[in-house]
Amino acid sequence: MDRYASELPFADESSADREVEHAMLRVALREQHAILENAPVGIVFTLPGQFKSCNPRVCEMLGYSYAQLARMHPAEVFGSPAAYQALTDEAYPVLASGSLFEKGEHPFRRRDGSMMWARLRARAVDPAVKEAGTIWIVEDVTETRQAMIEVQAIMTNASIGIMFARNRVIQRYNPAFGAMFGYRDGEALGRSTRILYRDQESFAAMGDAAYSQLARGHAYRAETEMVRSDGGRIWVQMNGYLFNAEDPEQGSIWMMEDRTRERADEIQLRNALMENRAILDNAVLGIAVVEDGMTLHCNSKMEELFGSEAGGMDGTPVRALYPNEAAFVAARAETAASFAAGQVHTAEVELRRRDGRRFWARLSGRLFDVADQRGRSVWLLDDITARREAAEAVRRARDELELRVAARTAELAGANKLLREEIVERRQAEARVHHMAYHDSLTGLPNRALLSDRLDCALRSSQRNGRRLAVMFIDLDRFKNINDSLGHATGDHLLREVARRLCLAVRHSDTVARLGGDEFVVLLPDVGGAQECGQVADKIIEALATPIPFEGHSLHISPSIGICLCPDDGGDVDTLMRHADAAMYHAKASGRNNYQFFDQRMNQAAARRFELESSLRGALQRGEFELHFQPIVDTASHRLHALEVLLRWRRDGETLVGPDEFIPILEENGMIVAVGEWVIRTACEQSMAWQAQGLAAVPLAINLSARQFMHDGLVDSIRRIVGETGIDPSLVEFEITETALMQHGGQTLEILRQMNGMGMRLSIDDFGTGYSSLAYLKRFPVRKIKIDRAFVRELEASAEDRAIVAAVMALANSLGLSVVAEGVETEGQAGLLHGHGCQYAQGYLFARPLPAGQAARLLKRDCATDVLPATA
Repeated sequence: MDRYASELPFADESSADREVEHAMLRVALREQHAILENAPVGIVFTLPGQFKSCNPRVCEMLGYSYAQLARMHPAEVFGSPAAYQALTDEAYPVLASGSLFEKGEHPFRRRDGSMMWARLRARAVDPAVKEAGTIWIVEDVTETRQAMIEVQAIMTNASIGIMFARNRVIQRYNPAFGAMFGYRDGEALGRSTRILYRDQESFAAMGDAAYSQLARGHAYRAETEMVRSDGGRIWVQMNGYLFNAEDPEQGSIWMMEDRTRERADEIQLRNALMENRAILDNAVLGIAVVEDGMTLHCNSKMEELFGSEAGGMDGTPVRALYPNEAAFVAARAETAASFAAGQVHTAEVELRRRDGRRFWARLSGRLFDVADQRGRSVWLLDDITARREAAEAVRRARDELELRVAARTAELAGANKLLREEIVERRQAEARVHHMAYHDSLTGLPNRALLSDRLDCALRSSQRNGRRLAVMFIDLDRFKNINDSLGHATGDHLLREVARRLCLAVRHSDTVARLGGDEFVVLLPDVGGAQECGQVADKIIEALATPIPFEGHSLHISPSIGICLCPDDGGDVDTLMRHADAAMYHAKASGRNNYQFFDQRMNQAAARRFELESSLRGALQRGEFELHFQPIVDTASHRLHALEVLLRWRRDGETLVGPDEFIPILEENGMIVAVGEWVIRTACEQSMAWQAQGLAAVPLAINLSARQFMHDGLVDSIRRIVGETGIDPSLVEFEITETALMQHGGQTLEILRQMNGMGMRLSIDDFGTGYSSLAYLKRFPVRKIKIDRAFVRELEASAEDRAIVAAVMALANSLGLSVVAEGVETEGQAGLLHGHGCQYAQGYLFARPLPAGQAARLLKRDCATDVLPATA
């Protein structure tokens, strides 16, 4: 047979295929070896009574070299042979059944004699053959276990009550809490915290006050009356904290201190103070207690003398009662001298009321403790203003004429000063009006009028000296999303910061102007040419790449820049502005965050865009939109798994316009919200119609745009459509891009939770092209991720793309997520994806997007064969 095979014409081709397969196997072995060598957990392969092999992490955890472990019996790393035998007896029945053996923690002995606690997972290579060996995954949990022991010790020995609650149900508490409220160990577990309150009203009031504050990330502190198990009342100081501020559902921790005795003491002290206050308030003289230059407290007569409201003088500096610093310093020196001599200090001084009026008072002060010169003192005060005024009447009459002359002189000087100030204010007002007429009020940049003047001057200068000038039209990408979702205050801050960075990125001789909204223009006079313009544009893109922090948000913004040169692209203001605007739209169509130079073809593209936008305005009412469906298949069996819903526009009922042309326009003008709701409703209705025909009920994958996803009425709209169409929510799967998920933080998480709560599936579209944060995969309730077609296109030729796909699969498997690969066009791509464990795929290899009628025939064929043929 072999002799004849060598003579066949395809013998060499088979040999070449085998060499390719062997090469791929060698690559796979090297990749597996790299994973084992760098794995953060220990991996051991054992035969009965023998270490067969392990990775470096195992050697590191136990303190042995690989050669030493290879010579050892596994029992040597246990505390004793009996411990080894006990684990063997426990594990092998599970392994023999083909199941995964797991043990939360088990002790091992390191080489230095210390103990290591580890979490174990094991699976038999061949459950039917014990000698085939076992693979063990070993994770060091020594520090975690010790931390748990220490936390338990803290809880047990704490002198204050500590309680952990979730959804206001007691999950755990320490002995001090049990003693405080009279509950034995475990008696209160699983019960509502309502048992701690005297009635339902106080329970509800505390919940409203506490959990609204905890939800904002603040700790809650309060002193309230609570109830023991025997019905007795106690006063408790409460301090509450969220267990995890990012996930309030994980529960809260409460620390409680019994303040019943302190409360009784405070009430007794308060009654004594009230009695003293009644005595003081009926005195005819002002009385105050002073310490360290501060009025600690005083009676109502003192407050009346100084024109203060009740309690308003407590904590007032004595300095504030004097009309000036000099008077205060002199009075303090005289008081210190009297107190030092052990005498009562008396004096007549001028003081100042709260409203600024002055009065004369007779003061009498003495120390509480003569031995403490800096201690407290008590003061009596009597208003003697009337007597002093009578003495001053004669002096005022004598000086009246002199005062009138001085006042008239001051009046004339004031009038002259006011005249000079009015002249200055008029000039400043004229300057402000001129500036407002030619500058943007938000950013302070030149506005359209000033830009037009400067551009006109630059054009005349360019015509005289023959030098070029350039106009850059800048539009901020997705600025409206930020402005709509985070508010105008955030948008205004972002615009001011962009203006500042633009000014830093250009030359002093250049002009940066704001036309309005998120549109800016940069005028570059005396520019060398396109290369120099490109360098300036690169600097602008780089300047705006750094995130802008504001009120806890990290704002990301990028520019789309259109550039035109004079005289190449126009010789007047209107033409240059129009051509720069057209180039900017071309930059947006080219993926945003880039710059494009004007080309005459852009005028045609701009006209095309305007024409499309005008036609789109009434497309929904005219019924020109239709849905196509592209199959998503199982990579192993080629069975139909789901249908992705794709929007198509049949313009005027004839021409089919590509989605890349019209969907960005829907996004920008806001029509995507209404059209998106139509897509969801029509897709659900189509699914119910197919089911009524007896066809298979398969999930529908519907794309949500970023703007549609953040619309306030999205969740209510979906709930209404599901209710009206009667579709099973589990048949609806929404696909959201990474960028849309990451832009709005907590608001995104709440929307996803509501959709997930309705029973709908959620998946991440274009995975790997956005923010690629592992954190959101853990936080968001997604079930599936879609590998972007950019990583599938070169999968057969690019080792880097294959490594990325393998990494995505490993990440998805560890998080329990399904994976769909987009853009599969060849059998080779499908085979590689299946080999990496990718469960689902879609692309031209299986089917193109199909109208509803053809999709129905596909569903009918799938019901009959249960297999979808791989055809382009």
